[in-house]
Amino acid sequence: MAPLKSLEELYPFIDSNFLTFCASHGIFTVEDFLIHDLYVLAAFAEQQPASEKLKQGITQILSIIDVTERQPWLNGLELLEDARENKHILSIGFERVDVLLGGGLREGQLTEIVGPSSSGKTQVCLRAASNVAKNYNAEVFYVDTGNSFSPQRISGFVNWKPGTALDWTCKGDRRVQFLIIDSISSLITPILGGSSSQGHALMISAGTLLKKIAHEHNIAVLVTNHTVGGDRGTSKPALGESWKSVPHVRLQLSRDAGSNVYQASILKHSSMASGTAARFVMYE
Repeated sequence: MAPLKSLEELYPFIDSNFLTFCASHGIFTVEDFLIHDLYVLAAFAEQQPASEKLKQGITQILSIIDVTERQPWLNGLELLEDARENKHILSIGFERVDVLLGGGLREGQLTEIVGPSSSGKTQVCLRAASNVAKNYNAEVFYVDTGNSFSPQRISGFVNWKPGTALDWTCKGDRRVQFLIIDSISSLITPILGGSSSQGHALMISAGTLLKKIAHEHNIAVLVTNHTVGGDRGTSKPALGESWKSVPHVRLQLSRDAGSNVYQASILKHSSMASGTAARFVMYE
């Protein structure tokens, strides 16, 4: 969709003040609105001197989206029916983590796994990929951005026998149900440097695209993200404040030093309380 700047001459409420307000919330394109809570955005607008004009601008953007997409807005019952009929839950193969997530990864949603190096992010991705391919007769797309994909490691999950070939080709009778990007931060971090807002706009657009793919094609999307240093020596997810509103679900992984015991904690979930955690064992 179009950058907001390109709409300034066509729509009276989309002026420089409105563009500045949107930019302060990481919104640079019409598409960016689709990943923001509009009620929260309107509440922020209420606090501004030109609140009425800002809210009129938000309404104008919504009308542009409605015309461009030419799709009726779904009400809660329609969304629930779509979730029940088309958005299945996929087990990742770790029972306690599945329970923590309410059954597993839901098709139509973007789930993010956050953690430092050696916290088990890639291992969980490999296990989930093999589990979905094997138990759901599904195609899995695995995008490895860090050169960490290991056929030998994943073969252990699918009972591969030495001397036989692992088949990674797509089959005509199976649909793609699972997309993994390990890691999303390796792709996005290089474009975030400097003071330019272009990198953040591209990051939000990438997240929006992944959510659109997940929803329209009923695919579960799983991405990994590393951690960086935060305040007072604590760590926090990379990619900043703008990114944290993008995933539907955020799961943080950690590992007990010198052991195979890991902990998964909910950072963000639509139906699970933040901070809810589960411990599980995972072998290399």
